[in-house]
Amino acid sequence: MLIPAVLFFVGLIFLIKGGDWFVDGAVNIAHRFGVPELLIGATVVSIGTTLPEVMVSTTSALGGHGEIAYGNAIGSVICNAALIAAITIAVRPGQVDPRTLRTPVIFFFAAAGIYGAVAYTTGYFSRMVGIVLLAVFAAYMAVTIRQIKGAASPASAGESGAAGEGSTAKDTVLLAAGAVLIALGARLLVDNGILIAQELGVPESVIALTFIALGTSLPELVTAVSALAKGHGSLSLGNIVGANLFNLVLVSGVSVTLAPFEVPRSAVIWGRNASLVLELPVMFLVMLLLTIPALVRGTLSRGQGILMLAVYAAFCAVQFAL
Repeated sequence: MLIPAVLFFVGLIFLIKGGDWFVDGAVNIAHRFGVPELLIGATVVSIGTTLPEVMVSTTSALGGHGEIAYGNAIGSVICNAALIAAITIAVRPGQVDPRTLRTPVIFFFAAAGIYGAVAYTTGYFSRMVGIVLLAVFAAYMAVTIRQIKGAASPASAGESGAAGEGSTAKDTVLLAAGAVLIALGARLLVDNGILIAQELGVPESVIALTFIALGTSLPELVTAVSALAKGHGSLSLGNIVGANLFNLVLVSGVSVTLAPFEVPRSAVIWGRNASLVLELPVMFLVMLLLTIPALVRGTLSRGQGILMLAVYAAFCAVQFAL
């Protein structure tokens, strides 16, 4: 068990260092071009941190395990909002720009509406649904890129030119290297954590609900903590909202397009599919709790974070009881 333990700690180091590089690269790029950190977090950073979910869900769907692809997308949205974002808000609440947040929020609830409509009506995610979700992803990226171009200030553009291409290239390399280290670290942590848990006699069901579930959300968690420690709360919030949108339109879109699947029926509540009674409503609830106060007041409060953590705890308790 010595080698898995060593690799486990190597993965942890990769995650920590990768998170530092990833946040530094993203923040430097945002400042260099005068782009709001929240926009960078909701696009570039979110795509990078969502890659593990894309890999896991696509592989699962192609292997005939659509329930894993479906649960990974919904579960990641709930975990990102009610655990990761909630912790960052509870620790360090702050101001946000409602205008910058509005676009990713609108696109998220549009995608969630499509997702919910399909789940509650046909219960079957066809290839056409996947194509529609990918079209929403393409539309969001087009709108956001236009916003980024409009947000870049002339002064910052001038500074960027003065700094030379080398500085921008260095920040891009830093961002990419950070993403690679996070992905490798998460993989090492999950794979070797499972081996250690098995050696210690931990049940497979517990392993699945802890190491594997947390593994695909580790990039968001590491990025959020790194951004928070460096005082970039807007980048953290943008990453969470953007990652949740991408979980629905990119992760699910790719999975469904390659291998259509039905809404899984793993448990029943009140005679109905637990996913329709519990998981989808909780997904909508935690995202409303996260975004509405920010859009209305432009602030995030500690009480808001604590409430979302309470919702997540109750959600997990019900899941274990089913």
